[in-house]
Amino acid sequence: MDGKKVAIGGGIVGAGVVAAGIAITGTFLGSIVGAALLAPDPVDDQPDPLLATPATEPDRIPVRAADGTELNVVAYGPPDGDVLVLVHGWVCNTQYWYPQINAFSDRYRVVAYDQRGHGGSPRGTSKLSVDLMGQDLQAVLSAVVPQGRKALIAGHSMGGMTVLSWANQFPGSVPDTARAVVLTSTCADNLLPNLGLIPIDLPDALSPIEYLMCRLVAGATVRLPRTKMSRKVTQYMALNTTSRGSHVDFCDEMVAACPGRSRGKWGNAMVGLDVSGGLDALAVPTLVVVGEDDKLTPVVHAESMAAALREHGHLDNLVVWPGIGHMSSIENSEGYNALLTDLLDRTAG
Repeated sequence: MDGKKVAIGGGIVGAGVVAAGIAITGTFLGSIVGAALLAPDPVDDQPDPLLATPATEPDRIPVRAADGTELNVVAYGPPDGDVLVLVHGWVCNTQYWYPQINAFSDRYRVVAYDQRGHGGSPRGTSKLSVDLMGQDLQAVLSAVVPQGRKALIAGHSMGGMTVLSWANQFPGSVPDTARAVVLTSTCADNLLPNLGLIPIDLPDALSPIEYLMCRLVAGATVRLPRTKMSRKVTQYMALNTTSRGSHVDFCDEMVAACPGRSRGKWGNAMVGLDVSGGLDALAVPTLVVVGEDDKLTPVVHAESMAAALREHGHLDNLVVWPGIGHMSSIENSEGYNALLTDLLDRTAG
């Protein structure tokens, strides 16, 4: 009887812990949704011409990854122009880079590709991993950067992590392939512990539950609906409270288009992210850009990466934009394009 009582008591305690965890997780999620719904609506303005579908059809570059997966790679602009390679982030696709494609493809060869499971690239048969991200980028660079030439390589969010993964695995390719690198709204490690999504102060005792909740959300495989609420949540999580309506709608549509399984599998793959070794290997001018209101990869990440790059003498600059969220190169596309133009001019030849 005593053993049964212990078992029953243990079961009750266990059930209580689970129930408490569910309640706290619900509180976390509710606080995010509540903050999103209470945030100001985006600025209702005219469409952003830089977000328009490019006027010219892209060249499609056949690229087969190391495991045989065919990646969707598109190139705009003159084939003999200086090369820009742009790597998008989690739940995005090549459309993310429309503001840069539209601004630079009249004189540069602008290349973008869909990461596995995004846009027109299948997930393939390999287990998704941070190493695989860098290996796919190596395949793309080998196909699109002509022998003896170098490219400006820019990555946003997961795309920046991809660049760091590539540099970490292929350090010898960095000075031969890259003229400069731009790490945009991204991080090298400690991704989940530094999220700034939950708008309430938490006691230290709840940190493990906060981490677990973020991990569960990142790994969820449900397809995201497009609703008025989803638009507000997208704005709260990925943009800022003074975003243009055209920017919010563009990003909300792009995020909702990502298949749920791809989003969840990549979310799980990045949970233990550590590509800080790539910072040591980026032996080229490297620009770090972040929005001050970025909740997904907050400023602390940019400062940490900049410090490591500065120590090795490869930091070009650290740029922190006030009033800008995670989708920084869309929210401040003109400012971002000006940074790229300046970097291209300074690294010409």
